Amino acid sequence: MRVLFSFLILVALTALVQHPAKAQQKKPQNKIALVNPFIGTGGHGHTFPGAVVPFGMVQLSPDTRLNGWDACSGYHASDPVILGFSHTHLSGTGIGDYGDILFMPVTGQPWLNQGTADNPESGYCSRKVEGSESATPGYYRVTLKDDNILAELTATTRAGMHRYTYPAGTIPGLIIDVGHTLQSHQNAENFIEIVNDHEIRGHKFTRGWAREHHVYFHAVFSQPFTYRLASGDAYATSSQSSLNAVGAKAVLKFENLNDGQLQVRVGISAVDMEGARNNVMSEIPDWNFAAVKDAAAAVWNEWLNKVDLQGGTSDQQTIFYTALYHSAISPNLYTDWDGRYRGLDKKIHNAEKGSESYTVFSLWDTFRAFHPLMTIINPSRNEAWVRTLITKYEQDGVLPMWELAANETGTMIGYHSASVIADAYLKGNRNFNVQKAYEGLLRAPHFDTVSVHFPDAEIKNNVMPVGKYYNETLGFIPCDKDNESVSKALEYAYDDWCIAQMAKALGKTKDYETFMERSRRYVKYFDKRVGFMRGVNADGTWKTPFNPRFSNHRRDEYVEGNSWQWSWFVPHDIDGLMALHGGRKPFIQKLDSLFSVQSDIEGNNSSADITGLVGQYAHGNEPSHHIAYLYNYVGQPWKTQELADKILNTLYFNDANGLSGNEDCGQMSAWYILSSLGIYQVSPGDPTYTLGRPLFSEAKVHLENGKTFVVKAQNNSVTNKYVTKVSLNGTPLKTPFITHEDILKGGTLEFVMSAHPLITP
Repeated sequence: MRVLFSFLILVALTALVQHPAKAQQKKPQNKIALVNPFIGTGGHGHTFPGAVVPFGMVQLSPDTRLNGWDACSGYHASDPVILGFSHTHLSGTGIGDYGDILFMPVTGQPWLNQGTADNPESGYCSRKVEGSESATPGYYRVTLKDDNILAELTATTRAGMHRYTYPAGTIPGLIIDVGHTLQSHQNAENFIEIVNDHEIRGHKFTRGWAREHHVYFHAVFSQPFTYRLASGDAYATSSQSSLNAVGAKAVLKFENLNDGQLQVRVGISAVDMEGARNNVMSEIPDWNFAAVKDAAAAVWNEWLNKVDLQGGTSDQQTIFYTALYHSAISPNLYTDWDGRYRGLDKKIHNAEKGSESYTVFSLWDTFRAFHPLMTIINPSRNEAWVRTLITKYEQDGVLPMWELAANETGTMIGYHSASVIADAYLKGNRNFNVQKAYEGLLRAPHFDTVSVHFPDAEIKNNVMPVGKYYNETLGFIPCDKDNESVSKALEYAYDDWCIAQMAKALGKTKDYETFMERSRRYVKYFDKRVGFMRGVNADGTWKTPFNPRFSNHRRDEYVEGNSWQWSWFVPHDIDGLMALHGGRKPFIQKLDSLFSVQSDIEGNNSSADITGLVGQYAHGNEPSHHIAYLYNYVGQPWKTQELADKILNTLYFNDANGLSGNEDCGQMSAWYILSSLGIYQVSPGDPTYTLGRPLFSEAKVHLENGKTFVVKAQNNSVTNKYVTKVSLNGTPLKTPFITHEDILKGGTLEFVMSAHPLITP
């Protein structure tokens, strides 16, 4: 039975992995021991350590705090107390949500209210036994000190499995808290129902970052229970078997546990309770925790074996494989086992085979490095995400900005679906409705408050800021008419360039010319007298006073940054940006100063996202991520190599505080992966990669087409960080650039490293 069950679970999970037949031909190496899921759980990384499989719907993880910026994932490594284990979490976001359907094992007569890290005696929660907490991909465990309970978690795609071991001589219990939510979002509905003495189901509907967030669950227990339902701090009548009330919860007792051990299987769904039941019964049909854990590990090994490394330190290898792990957490599958899903139009749909729906698109972050990375190691799924973006466009009338749980949140700026779609298409990944995608691209830049559904005024203003209107009617965005005008204008220019490239590839000459003109509007914000991008008033005058170090978080001309960081965001026209500076020499001088000036940020309300500073370069936030590679465009590649080495080795660590900023759904990790391979795509939409400093002596990237792209670095060491020679398949490269096609062909990119830079005039 165990062999059969393990096989069934493995089949279910590997449905998420591309080309499983090829995986059977080659026994993968066990790389999960090289992953540290606690990287980023401290500082401001906002990751979580719990159980998840690649791109899974369920993220079963402990919650340690509910509110505040560092509670975005529900977990922080500094917290000594665990509030319980919930089934959905966001990885590295700067805004919090989820934390749905919390389970907390207890003994004796439990509190009905939840305690806090500051006051654990005020309700149910537990301290951790020091040293008992550990995690590997797909598995988490901890011993809860207050009741001496061992808690273990694992997961499949759509379901989670708990195993709790209670001490002898106690009365085992469990609290299911449907009202538990991160960031104290409004609970519009909390429903819980006892199905029988082994099963419970329910529904949670909240209004928060996601304005209409539905989670249904179905839980199955290995042992019979007795129960009382409660709301807040009051029990319902003893005979009540269902409860629809804010703060609804169930308090369960288990009188006769075998060896003091309780197992629970929990399915979730965004569709209905039957969908949640189907998900758990289909993916975890039996009581074999070890088999589910092993299957999750097998799927993770399949993912991690996309890249084989040689060389580097043990910490560097752990950071790399943890980054690869973090790059496979979101976007999350949002389609039930039976093919149903909740759409952006709030209706229930049936997904066609191969067109499953996904959620959690942090596009402002991920268009920069995450999606380019996926076009190399995971292009089929990246195409699936493009199909999802197109479907959401059809359902909502506009391409997503930052989609969460079938909700447009309107978070951040730009219309970066354009970047993801154009980059995929121009790299030959075209398994989607190209004409519908192009239709969405043409509509994305336009100010339209009529044809699109907006849940409230805030999201309407974010998705359709008046900056779009002014960009259309005036040809620029006045800073006295719209907030964050410079950042919006620069990102609009880049996105318009992406649309132009798509238009050119499709033979749409008029559209190409229109959007190329729009892509050059960045020049209107560059003040040659001061050498920075700055706000322009409606009358054409510069906004004063001006201080390039100044930041007023989300209340000035720049998004989560200042003019020092944003003045470089013209990735699509570096030659044009150089010309604005007066040519190559003054451009280099200004770029040098970015990395050498003092790191002081001025302003009483400066953005907390400006972190990981090297001079005024801020690696902890995404707008800076391409800048170190700009030296390659001006003939000084040794400076790119030096900076890449510095960032890789001083801003990433193998510990909880191992990230210099929010992980942001894989973006911080994707930068590390690409950069440690010695390549980076500065301008997605242009299928060209520029070269940096490879971190490992050899990296083999196994491509979906069956070929292998190998990066070698001779004489590589801590001191030998400069490239003196580079060749592709034995042919010396004259410039530090290769194409996406070069990678897809397979072969070897070989660097020769030295302790001294190869400086050219």
